[in-house]
Amino acid sequence: MSKEFSGYRGEVLEAIRKAEVEIGNLIQISRDGESYEGILIPRSEYGDQKHIVIKLKNGYNIGVRITKNTKIRKIGKGAKPAFAPPPRPKQRENLPKVTILSTGGTIASRVDYRTGGVRPALTASDLYSVVPELAEVAVIDAQILFSLFSENITPKHWAEVAKAVAEQISKGVEGVVIAHGTDTLGYTAAALSFALQNLPVPVILVGSQRSADRPSSDAATNLIGAVTAAAYAPFAEVAVAMHETPSDTAIAIHRGTKVRKCHTSRRDAFKSVNTTSIARVQDQKLIMLTDDYRKRNSASKLVLKPKFDEKVALIKFYPGIKPQLIDWYVEQGFKGLVIEGTGLGHVGRDCFEPIRKAVEHDVLVAVTSQCIWGRVNMNVYDSGRDLLNLGAIPLEDILPETALVKLMWVQGQTHNLEEAKRLLIANIAGEFSPRTLAEGTELI
Repeated sequence: MSKEFSGYRGEVLEAIRKAEVEIGNLIQISRDGESYEGILIPRSEYGDQKHIVIKLKNGYNIGVRITKNTKIRKIGKGAKPAFAPPPRPKQRENLPKVTILSTGGTIASRVDYRTGGVRPALTASDLYSVVPELAEVAVIDAQILFSLFSENITPKHWAEVAKAVAEQISKGVEGVVIAHGTDTLGYTAAALSFALQNLPVPVILVGSQRSADRPSSDAATNLIGAVTAAAYAPFAEVAVAMHETPSDTAIAIHRGTKVRKCHTSRRDAFKSVNTTSIARVQDQKLIMLTDDYRKRNSASKLVLKPKFDEKVALIKFYPGIKPQLIDWYVEQGFKGLVIEGTGLGHVGRDCFEPIRKAVEHDVLVAVTSQCIWGRVNMNVYDSGRDLLNLGAIPLEDILPETALVKLMWVQGQTHNLEEAKRLLIANIAGEFSPRTLAEGTELI
């Protein structure tokens, strides 16, 4: 297919050729008394043969169905869609030095007109060049580690990111920002929280819910908030920077072990669970919301522990679950299981015998809750007490995904079962809250 008409075929391609217009032309489409003006842009090759796609003056794209009454007319000549980042702005050398490491995701993506979706395409340097406001916040060094959507990031990538962060810290930067896809951002944030111990400076993960070519994109504001936190925050922890509300008024800074993505598409999708956010960035100023944090200290010596053992599984209990699933993991040589139980941390009695056998085979079995808020308490009902007697370990208010990551990390640190149990229940990176927050307000 000709690149001049990328993605168009059939009836609509015939109409475009007949009108003698090309990709990038400003065109007018008239049909049944309606008229639309915009730039003709490529479309998805997976689309139908009935629609032509134009970019309106307001930045949004629309598809117009072609009928026998449709008229297409060229009214101007525009540039073909292409991404060309502006030159890097002049930097103020007296500002804090921050490194941005890109792993991919929506924040590092643009539209792929072949499929109509977005794909990882921008380097970390591109991110800096298209957000010139960063020049007033910090001196930026931008590098690309991977170009992956977050569903393709594995524990092996966590280890590589941890090592890359350690290398930047050894160079004396005041903070590190990691651009990351949002879907598994919480997993990576938890992993780095355990792998990077005794941090001297903040490490801030950031993503975006909407790609940079959309008018409603949150990429720039999230990135500015993340760099501000990395450069000026008084804490030295792994955290996540994302929109606090649907508007652009503030960026919330969440502790890396206590944050969850709670919505598929809203810009304020990320929430701190069973705790408050550490801070917010508003009007490019950092406002601390708690005094419970590890303090920034340039004299601290980072301890790097990037090993993760993937022979760990997260099992969600549900009515009718087959207990043999637990047996299968044990037979496959898994060393740890996190069971996401009901309410206070329960599973059906059909699962008791497989859990008992797993514990007898030195498999570390831990229990979390399917509930978002609150904590497990396995001393309330007989079923919980029976699970405790079988050797299951309750994990308080830790998020199931954080528990999975921590158990992978624990098994990567030691082969001694008792030491593994000790590490699992130790509060290493703020993954356990001493008290549970009632959603949105006070401690209970």
